[in-house]
Amino acid sequence: MAPTTGVQLRVLLRASGGPRYAVALAVDALGTGLLRPFLLLYGVTVLGLSGPVTGAAMTAGVVAGLGCMPAVGRWLDRGARSTVVAASMLVRVLGVVLLAATPAGNVWLFATAALFLGIGNQAWPAAHAALVATLSHGRERDAALAGGRALRNAGLGAGALLATACLAGGAAALQALAAVTGLAYLVAAALAWSVRVHAHPAAAAAAATDGDGDGEPAPRMRGLLAANVIYVFCLNVPEIALPLVLVTQMHASPVWSAAIFVANTVLVVTLQVPVTVLMSRFSRRSVLAFAGVVLTASYLGFLAAAFLGPGWGAPAVAAVSVVCTLGEIIYAGSATALVTALAPAQVLGRTLARFQLSTGFGLAVSPAVITALAPHGPAALWGGLATATLLSAGVVRGERAPRAGRGRSRRVSGRPCRGAGRRFAD
Repeated sequence: MAPTTGVQLRVLLRASGGPRYAVALAVDALGTGLLRPFLLLYGVTVLGLSGPVTGAAMTAGVVAGLGCMPAVGRWLDRGARSTVVAASMLVRVLGVVLLAATPAGNVWLFATAALFLGIGNQAWPAAHAALVATLSHGRERDAALAGGRALRNAGLGAGALLATACLAGGAAALQALAAVTGLAYLVAAALAWSVRVHAHPAAAAAAATDGDGDGEPAPRMRGLLAANVIYVFCLNVPEIALPLVLVTQMHASPVWSAAIFVANTVLVVTLQVPVTVLMSRFSRRSVLAFAGVVLTASYLGFLAAAFLGPGWGAPAVAAVSVVCTLGEIIYAGSATALVTALAPAQVLGRTLARFQLSTGFGLAVSPAVITALAPHGPAALWGGLATATLLSAGVVRGERAPRAGRGRSRRVSGRPCRGAGRRFAD
């Protein structure tokens, strides 16, 4: 079993961009983990800004960063791959430099730094998915995308733990964390640049392996993109919704929130690839719809836990959070894979950019929606999320797929495509 596992890991590593690119992903994630959870504290502690002003500046930066996605999509469709990944890291170096240069009380320069950090954070997922799609195809590509997410979560978790350990140092420690973050982004950009991956969209369109709409315009995917805005709320449940409910409504110890966050990270790191591979026997669209059902069940579980009282409520929430994390894993392993499979090669970048716009928008609005619903009680919060997510799962399952690749075999370079004879594109 060990040699077979080693071969599988080497294949997965090659499909994901190779060892240097894997190191780039890990270093980039480590830097993001060092700073992202504590950017608000940096604005308040180091710069002396008020909490609401700091939060508004950060939100504005994230939302404004979404404006770069159409340009990123066009850049990717011209064939750039590792260059765009490196650029998404370099622009965050600029953001950290601006952050370090921001004098106390200057909210505009802080907002500009948050803007550049937001641009890099928004551009990276589409660029990374396009690079992986250039190097691998079919279910191997799905596994490579899942492996990249697992590696990134591991780096984010390690960075957050290191940053937490340094918080006792106060403002000086936060400034040091920012400097280390900038250095990490710079190293990651150099490593990503050295991979030198470039695509030829016209040639790729003629030799696409998935049969997902060769020569067609970008799929409209309106239902899928709208559903994704709701699905992505699950990413903020462990970070925002559960701590809010546990601390303010159940009056539980903050230790429960920390334990749930750690468990979420560990489960994603260890299960993302195996679960994605396990689900590869089903169509991507069906798996994504199933993810919505699992998430809906977890939200209903949180609703039931809210009525158990202070003694059993927190343990029940922790148990249900495992189901929520499984839903998140299934969603993350199928959503980008489905979009990548549906997109014709010549418009892959623009399609991924549109998908990232829906993801970024969902991540931007979900904190406001969650915090607005929570004061109205568990039924408003969890019932609302459950209803919206279940409806979104229905939209995903019911949306018609593009004609190409529906239920017929495709041949590529004289070889039958894996999955011939069944719907492979979605």
